[in-house]
Amino acid sequence: MRTTDERKISEFFKALSHPTRIAIVTNLLKNKKCVNDIRDLVKVKQPNISQHLSLLKLNGIVDWHQEGKMRCYYLKNPQLIKDILEILKKDEN
Repeated sequence: MRTTDERKISEFFKALSHPTRIAIVTNLLKNKKCVNDIRDLVKVKQPNISQHLSLLKLNGIVDWHQEGKMRCYYLKNPQLIKDILEILKKDEN
């Protein structure tokens, strides 16, 4: 039987396990972005971006705030994401 922590960790990594979501978090490492900005950078249709962002939010990776009519997203723990991506890039070498 898995503990709650093990499940949370598993779901966290599942949320990061899609190329589009990796592209989103990589772009959010630079600074917060509104949905349209993310759509333009990732080259995916807005409804699809919204689905990916919802999953990332559900797993505590991103959060958002309202700017006028736009939802702008940011990483909740950018250092954690940066560290994970750096570790994975080191393994490629």
